Amino acid sequence: MSRTVILAAAISLALAACSGKESTPVSEAQNAPAQQPADASTNPLLSASTLPFQAPPFDKIQDSDYLPAFEEGMRQHLAEVRAIADSSEPATFDNTIVPMERGGETLTRVSRIFFGLVQADTNDARQKIQEEVAPKLAAHQDEINLDPKLFARVKSLYDQRASLGLDPVQTRLVEHYYDGLVRAGAQLNDADKASLRKLNVEETTLSTQFHTRLVAATAAAAVVVDDKAKLAGLSEDAINTAAADATARKLEGKFLLPLQNTTQQPVLGSLSNREQRAAVLEASETRAQRGDANDTQQTVQRLAQLRAQKAKLLGFATYADYNLGDQMAKTPAAALKLLTDTVPAATAKARAEAADIQKVIDAQHPDAKTGAFKLAASDWDFYAEQVRKAKYDLDESQIKPYFELDNVLQNGVFYAATQLYGITFKPRTDIPTYHADMKVYEVFDKDGTSLALFYTDYFKRDSKSGGAWMDVFVEQDGLTGAKPVVYNVCNFTKPAAGQPALLSFDDVTTLFHEFGHALHGMFSNVKYPSIAGTATSRDFVEFPSQFNEHWALDPKVFANYAKNYKTGEPMPQALVDKILKARSFNQGYATTEYLSAALLDLAWHTQKADAPLQDVGKFEAAALKKFNVDLAQVPPRYRTSYFDHIWGGGYSAGYYAYFWAEVLDHDAFQWFKENGGLTAANGQQFRDKVLSRGNSVELSQLYRDFRGKDPSVEPLLEFRGLK
Repeated sequence: MSRTVILAAAISLALAACSGKESTPVSEAQNAPAQQPADASTNPLLSASTLPFQAPPFDKIQDSDYLPAFEEGMRQHLAEVRAIADSSEPATFDNTIVPMERGGETLTRVSRIFFGLVQADTNDARQKIQEEVAPKLAAHQDEINLDPKLFARVKSLYDQRASLGLDPVQTRLVEHYYDGLVRAGAQLNDADKASLRKLNVEETTLSTQFHTRLVAATAAAAVVVDDKAKLAGLSEDAINTAAADATARKLEGKFLLPLQNTTQQPVLGSLSNREQRAAVLEASETRAQRGDANDTQQTVQRLAQLRAQKAKLLGFATYADYNLGDQMAKTPAAALKLLTDTVPAATAKARAEAADIQKVIDAQHPDAKTGAFKLAASDWDFYAEQVRKAKYDLDESQIKPYFELDNVLQNGVFYAATQLYGITFKPRTDIPTYHADMKVYEVFDKDGTSLALFYTDYFKRDSKSGGAWMDVFVEQDGLTGAKPVVYNVCNFTKPAAGQPALLSFDDVTTLFHEFGHALHGMFSNVKYPSIAGTATSRDFVEFPSQFNEHWALDPKVFANYAKNYKTGEPMPQALVDKILKARSFNQGYATTEYLSAALLDLAWHTQKADAPLQDVGKFEAAALKKFNVDLAQVPPRYRTSYFDHIWGGGYSAGYYAYFWAEVLDHDAFQWFKENGGLTAANGQQFRDKVLSRGNSVELSQLYRDFRGKDPSVEPLLEFRGLK
């Protein structure tokens, strides 16, 4: 997942009005009380870093630096935009658009560092700062977006764009600003602008509140086990990790099973105690609806309602209509069609998978007195693993010794990138990080020039949000020459001291996925930062990352990294063949749980503005039934109360984007297969026509320029075994 998109939505930093930076009307800000500038000599956030690539000086930044830096950054930014809006000179690209692109330097720097840190390593102080600054940032963005003088200048350029002698990228940038300002409410009357400001502040406040509560709820809902026997089925290493996690929380003699962000939990594939499995799933599904301080249900109810009200104010039928207007899908109907057209095949395959699992359960409980039980959602992974063993003779425990984290990164992820793009990686131990588990690499282009910095932060901890993501501390900027500083964050289980970090193949895929986002950021070669790197639509931004997953199973790449961590021996070909044969295994479940979540997202965001507050449980059940994805054994990948993507993470009405982008990624990989696969020439083509272009070309056209035609859904359906 690209946190660049999430960050933008969460704090209103990437609205088109100001080069992906920040917001309030500028003319009104002239009457605000003067603020005293913060002291740049004592606050490291107020001046450009002197480290290579302007990397953040984490060894010097204190939590107390953030609020003063935010305030100073907003003050500077408003002054910069005010100078543009108040200019008496006729608007030109160079005196209006370019300074808007270059504005907000301090605010962008502090925002990228702070929000990157608060997602990956939060604490009480940072959460309080986030709660205080988020509504201020929303108001700041509105101050800019809703200023009539600024809009008049941008509109004059938009109206004359065909006669200004602009190149295609400059024309797209003018359109980007104009469309963004209109979507942000620039054409509203004063009364409606005032209403919009209130809704934006409330939405930002509630989104921040949701995320903060969810992080706390997920940590608090970790399952405490007091009897080792209940952990039967887990490996000894996993049990030792659970004991260490419990000790870290001062639960001596007990075991702790932390939760990940999704509904299903990794341990459910191994735990043989059925009651313990049920307890883990219940903890997962109810983590944020326990009626305590971390309950998110009321927050969700109001967020859905106010987003619908905001959409109506801006002239849209629903929030989904509003939010998809600048995406590749364009309309909720288009997104819904892609999803609902896939539902019959996905649910049919899921039901067939359930029947296979039920046969295993029945066979293991032939005694009528004991009684075979009906498959429940908490049983699925445990028995699906047995079905996989029976069908493909494939056991997850056989696989993991061949997927040691550092080896997969160096000899898999990095190796594939070197083969395709010629880039190389050098560890940098002199660059400070925000956590001891992190590593930093300098990335060199194929001609030996320095290209980017790349940070890794891979292990789960209570201070980290769930899931996996990519973002940047420094964006590629053709105006200033800034090179990208990119990072990946994951939530892999940290091994006990002295033990290797062994990954599942799903984890391996995640590693390749997030690095695909990183490549999109590192290869950006766009002059204007607001349309550089991963600053694309949500339903395109997942394309490069999902595409990069394909190299995990490329024979040449796989042979280079799938080696036993003890012996160095390559994975036996027989085991490799089993993995390849099992690729479509459980895809009915995986596709259905995803579709359920994506359809649930659209259900919440296609409500009308006059709809009442919805009971979360009843609304969710009705939506799943409406779309024919209400399979009891296949719960949504995310239920409403912990669906961070859509309530706290910027993918509101946009979770469908993963499937939309998956159509692109499989179609693009089909092109690679047709043209020789893993070659430097193919990599260069993909880099030149996709990875380096950011949002500088209309995205459907960008894809056609690469592929030579519109994408086909057929390769995706074949890959998932749905045809």
